[in-house]
Amino acid sequence: MSQQVWAAQALESFDAVVQATEGFRSRAGQRLMAEQVARTFSTATLGKVDEESGEDAPTRSIAVIQAGTGVGKSLAYCAPAIALALSRGTRVLISTATVALQEQLVNKDLPALAALMPQPFKFALAKGRGRYVCKLKLDRLAGTGEAEEEPDDDLFAEEEAAARAKRPRHETEARIQFYSTMAQTLSKGAWDGDRDSLDTPPEPEVWSPVAAEGASCTGKHCPAFSQCTYYDKRKELVGAQVIVANHDLLLSSLGARVLPELDNCLLVLDEAHHLPSTALDQFACSMDLSRITWIERLAGRGLRIGALLEVEEIADIPKHSAQLRQTLQDLARIVMDVYGAQLKSQPSAWGPARVRVPRGDLPEPLIAPLGLLAASAEGFLDALRAISKALRAEMRDKPDEAKRLSTLYAQIGMLAPRLEELHATAQLLLQDAPEGAVQSYVPNAKWFTLEVDGDFIVVKAHASPILPGTTLRNHLWSAVRGAVLTSATLTSCGHFDFFLREAGLHGDEATTTLEVPSPFNYAAQGTLIAAETRADPKNAAQFTTEMVDALLHDIARVEYGALVLFTSREQMRQAVDALPTAMRSVVLVQNALPRTQLLKRHRERVDNGEPSVIFGMQSFGEGLDLPGRLCESVFITKLPFAPPDDPVGEARAEWLRAVGRDPFSELVVPATAIRLAQWVGRAIRTEEDQAHVYCYDKRLVRTSYGQRLLKGLPPFALEQRAPL
Repeated sequence: MSQQVWAAQALESFDAVVQATEGFRSRAGQRLMAEQVARTFSTATLGKVDEESGEDAPTRSIAVIQAGTGVGKSLAYCAPAIALALSRGTRVLISTATVALQEQLVNKDLPALAALMPQPFKFALAKGRGRYVCKLKLDRLAGTGEAEEEPDDDLFAEEEAAARAKRPRHETEARIQFYSTMAQTLSKGAWDGDRDSLDTPPEPEVWSPVAAEGASCTGKHCPAFSQCTYYDKRKELVGAQVIVANHDLLLSSLGARVLPELDNCLLVLDEAHHLPSTALDQFACSMDLSRITWIERLAGRGLRIGALLEVEEIADIPKHSAQLRQTLQDLARIVMDVYGAQLKSQPSAWGPARVRVPRGDLPEPLIAPLGLLAASAEGFLDALRAISKALRAEMRDKPDEAKRLSTLYAQIGMLAPRLEELHATAQLLLQDAPEGAVQSYVPNAKWFTLEVDGDFIVVKAHASPILPGTTLRNHLWSAVRGAVLTSATLTSCGHFDFFLREAGLHGDEATTTLEVPSPFNYAAQGTLIAAETRADPKNAAQFTTEMVDALLHDIARVEYGALVLFTSREQMRQAVDALPTAMRSVVLVQNALPRTQLLKRHRERVDNGEPSVIFGMQSFGEGLDLPGRLCESVFITKLPFAPPDDPVGEARAEWLRAVGRDPFSELVVPATAIRLAQWVGRAIRTEEDQAHVYCYDKRLVRTSYGQRLLKGLPPFALEQRAPL
């Protein structure tokens, strides 16, 4: 079948679904997007290509589509993509940034689409292994409340063991009861083993001991394999034509065969503006230089288990273990010798003290120990791989001993990832410009942190790439054949260039861009009020005082729902402290309640005709869908520039300056433009909404870069207000 026929059939499917949808409303922008999706996915070459035998090189096809709020982008990509996948005998992989969108797709959009499309299809949700319970761990914990029965069987790091030692008896008993109830619910089939489906998902420190993990999992050799939630869910993926995942899982599982192969599926990246930051998080590394007793435990386990299996490679484990411990101690001492004064002089109120290595040039005393650390970790890892291989062979040969052998495997697997992280961090820290390529080399961000944990001083080393685009180009786009990236905010200051660079697609000949405007009449539906202050926003103390006075004056007039977005905890704290008594009952503060409960209470108040104002920060600035009266006003307290002390951002700005470029214009302003557009986007969610957006930062209208930011916002009616 030809590309044109595939594209035409996909569009026919889209049109049929739209016309069959109750309350059908024709949206020119939505169909324009569907056309681009069909065209993109019909032209991509899928599957293996043997160029040596004369086959043409595969055609890559990638579309970057900004679809404004109200376009209906999930239908615009789902219907044509699924129709094409069914025609071409392949699958659709949809990746999102947030759980909320995943749930919307799986629980609402895809079921509705499946009921309307002529060809049946199955869909499934793919989550990381850690979202599911490990039955072996749970059964063990349900009896004791802890995961250790004897010293050799401790599956926890020492800091977690210390936390358990401090735990009050009643808390330990409550935890035992919690795990016991969880185990009973699972065995009765009343719970599916998915953390997110619990009525109240547990805190990370409660969930972590029972979470499934790849490093300690023996797969089909595990005695609980037939009852394993994670592998049951994996089976669902095999039979699904549409798989919904997230950006973290997509990037962490590259090459791991957890998701469909990227050269043989149709990839949709929704909320694509998050992809660059997810990539940086995914490829960053860190290691603890202070808490190191786990190395001795891992060595002990390796020697004991390796001896049982007669693995020859264990002979060097004592040498590697001793060398690692000594080298980590040396590194911690050298870091404190070089950076201690800077680290100790910083206030500790908002997390660990931090010092960045300028230009990524490590001090000479650190280089040799890091090289030794990398070599020792590699030798130790080789020995552990030999033990794991022998264990898997033993499991195959002695299935009746699967439970004992699985426990041995888990004992090594629980600590081995720490060793892998040591190795990866040392390598990233040691990366330097190749000879003769100093000018073109982009250095990694490298930094050290110091924090106090009780009586313990913890020193950590960190490293991260600084250009997400390079990382994505090397690891993701080199494997992808057909992809659509979409979001309401992909242009910055009116252009795609910034996102394309960040996403690794700038200059890629396979990439096309499309901007689909929102169907909303922003000029009639909304007003942007630039409420100026006398104080310069750079003068934080004076500005915040004046801004809070203006904010309280404005929110006192809120009749229904409103959202106030702050750029820092301290700024939000000052606003909360300044609230008059009468207004305190109206305000709901982020983290005072779980997010779902807070939003439920907000809706209840507005539905009852009462005013309700949400105070939130960055995570409330996007993804919130509060239509109509639920959000008639959005208050932006200050332009949402990234924190100035972010070490990766600092390192990148330093590199840009070193090569003669302007980081403020090239990096800071475009990133802020996308964030601001997301914040402003909370105001108008439907064609009937009427809303006001207040911004108290006069730089928006008084500076040249503010004018650039305004170009990236919806065309609201603009009002300027002098200081009160």
